[in-house]
Amino acid sequence: MQLVALLLFYIIFIPKFTIKVQYMTLLLIEQIKERRKVLDITQETLAEISGVGLRTLKQFESGKGNPTLETLQKLCDALGLEIRLEIKTVE
Repeated sequence: MQLVALLLFYIIFIPKFTIKVQYMTLLLIEQIKERRKVLDITQETLAEISGVGLRTLKQFESGKGNPTLETLQKLCDALGLEIRLEIKTVE
């Protein structure tokens, strides 16, 4: 019975969670990209001041790659943005 519940969890919850996280990541990358443009900072400059590789930054901004939270934090710090994570409690 526990195995069935676990399998249902992975079948139902994990794909929805993954899709939501991927969508949120895309939104965040778009905000990073927009902020960089508003501040008139090149990808090269942002890579240098954030400590994120230029190739990595270019991949993210083109919709490729999967940034880690650490990488996103570095980019946001360099651009004066803030990342907040909230964990909902289920009652």
